[in-house]
Amino acid sequence: MAKPYLSVIIPAYNEAERITSTLFDIDKFLSQAEYSYEIIVVNDASKDNTAVVVDKLMPVIKNLHLIDNAENKGKGGVVAQGMMSAKGNIRLFMDADNSTQIEEFAKLQPFFKEGYKVVIGSRAISGASVELYQPLLKRILGRAGNLFIRIMAVPNVKDTQCGFKAFTEDAAERIFSRLTITRWGFDVEVLAIAKLLGYKIKEVGITWVNDTRSHVKASAYLKVLLEVIKIRFNLWRKVYHRASDDYGA
Repeated sequence: MAKPYLSVIIPAYNEAERITSTLFDIDKFLSQAEYSYEIIVVNDASKDNTAVVVDKLMPVIKNLHLIDNAENKGKGGVVAQGMMSAKGNIRLFMDADNSTQIEEFAKLQPFFKEGYKVVIGSRAISGASVELYQPLLKRILGRAGNLFIRIMAVPNVKDTQCGFKAFTEDAAERIFSRLTITRWGFDVEVLAIAKLLGYKIKEVGITWVNDTRSHVKASAYLKVLLEVIKIRFNLWRKVYHRASDDYGA
């Protein structure tokens, strides 16, 4: 296969029940696109038959690939793995529950032509549409957590946690090769590294639907905040710096 324009990376943990509909939705949209693409599912040592389901779909869905991990790496770990394994000029990761559908990429795509190298979906800015909200407790925790994140690590980004983010090839490889957070706080670290390297981050309003079967528990918000503190220390200690870096990306 020639080098694709778009790589879609889908981290998957115990997604046997949801992954089929998500992949068919992606296939339907991308098969009509004018650009080349690949779809990469990274199985994070699921305890169900996620890998088996994806493997059976590979003869049916064009350019579908599976990375099947025997050991659990965490969402950040498998997203980084997918980003570094991908071949596309643009590399997008999205959630297996299809909370933000692949059609929303069309909203992000024009900004790459304007010169942005990091373009992210947002549920918190003008143009966003949230069709089914999370439970009240999660919303309160999310808003309080985002304020903390903006103060500590990523100023001026209103929604760091939306699982729909796209990067140019160069940006993806420079950012994800530095990742140290492999669990829920990885989104924050990705954006903090992007800012450190001088990338302008474009936040784009997208349509998002909460899946009531979400695997994310309220306790995950506390874990994110603890990881944000680690990111802040990493920034102070220049953990992400390399001697050869050009910080004017």
